[in-house]
Amino acid sequence: MKRIDLQTFKASLGQESPPELPIPLLALWYEAKGDWNRAHELVQSDPTRESAWVHAYLHRKEGDLGNARYWYSRANRPPADGSLEHEWEQIAETLLQLSQ
Repeated sequence: MKRIDLQTFKASLGQESPPELPIPLLALWYEAKGDWNRAHELVQSDPTRESAWVHAYLHRKEGDLGNARYWYSRANRPPADGSLEHEWEQIAETLLQLSQ
């Protein structure tokens, strides 16, 4: 995978198709493009902690906080309580650094 930073990742949202990304980042990309279902399908089938974190975010966004808490636990992360936008950026930035 080509190294990308948060700004480049966000700029890629203007494209029709995503860049080459690991599953958790690909799910964030689709969610940001308005395809929650596609994002959920991606992380639901990936057993990594990174995907569990994105999975938690997705359920928090849909308002299913009980399910979100379960996935935060699977990700070994505390439940988020800030804005969804801030959490999306935090997850994306962390995962981009991990994928380098």
